[in-house]
Amino acid sequence: MALVRVALGARSYDILIEQGALDRAGTILAPYARKGRLVVVTDANVAKAQLPRLDASLRAADIAVEPIILPPGEQTKSWRHLEQLLDALLALEIERGDHIVALGGGVIGDLVGFAASILKRGCHFIQVPTTLLAQVDSSVGGKTAINAKAGKNLIGSFYQPALVLIDPSTLDSLPLRETRAGYAEVVKYGLIDDPAFFAWCDANAAALLAGDPDARTYAIERSVQAKAAIVADDERETSGRRALLNLGHTFGHALEADTGFSDTLLHGEGVAAGMALAFRYSARLGLCPADEADRVTAHLQAVGLPHDLASAHVQADGAELVGHMLHDKKMAAGTLPFLLARGIGQTFLSKDVVLDDVATFLDTDRA
Repeated sequence: MALVRVALGARSYDILIEQGALDRAGTILAPYARKGRLVVVTDANVAKAQLPRLDASLRAADIAVEPIILPPGEQTKSWRHLEQLLDALLALEIERGDHIVALGGGVIGDLVGFAASILKRGCHFIQVPTTLLAQVDSSVGGKTAINAKAGKNLIGSFYQPALVLIDPSTLDSLPLRETRAGYAEVVKYGLIDDPAFFAWCDANAAALLAGDPDARTYAIERSVQAKAAIVADDERETSGRRALLNLGHTFGHALEADTGFSDTLLHGEGVAAGMALAFRYSARLGLCPADEADRVTAHLQAVGLPHDLASAHVQADGAELVGHMLHDKKMAAGTLPFLLARGIGQTFLSKDVVLDDVATFLDTDRA
């Protein structure tokens, strides 16, 4: 078992990574089961694929399981389903000292984390991520949220889990498209500040996506090590370092908004296209060598991820996409910070991007 510590003083916690960990969850999670039970929140798809494994392991450790099953999909990150979840937790008489288990991808993790942060002014929760995207990104760091009509993740809180338990074998049940979407958040860490890891991704992405357990475990461990270090340094995105984790997200969230936050464009796919756009825009500004931007685009295209507006199924023009960006939660005093790059592994935060120029770039890039 690999162990990565997120060092946040009194809010510190461990990330445990082990092939087959779900089948040992009873032993691992026993200390968190007050009164011999755990409430497990999941979605209908994960309930079929992974809940039986977790349930069997917990019951073997004499831990009673109280499942709450929600619909799958991004639409579940909503006021309606938050209210549904809170009512279900209250009906189960959750107390502040209890731990709620989030079993699923980023949607379940974000929703359960936010519910835990506000229920009785704060309950504990445990992340058991079952998608690659959740394992390498959303389950770590304490960002919890639901979506609003105005945009993605606009209503939420910073609220750290008590534990993150990652079992790479859960990826075996995922469609290839879902794993590809998660891979975008893996290669992101190389593009931010680790060109050697990008080179590893370039050489090993095919094996990872084909299900090689060693490649998957290495990618997950390397990714969470990178994120844990950034979160420990800048938990609430105040110094600017944590903002680097948003590479591709400003463009990507606009693309997701245009496609209705639907299965037309998965979150990781939006991030992939957003990263390619960020590098090409950086090249347009003369910040990044064009061949490095082309290398990023070629890599994403080679693994089957969207890399431009057409492959992301986006119909909007540049002005409409910039309109979506105006609702970004990072807006401050009318300025929207952008993650740009001077090259692979040289991402930086820029606060002087002109949105009209971004709109022109998007129209030109489409052409």
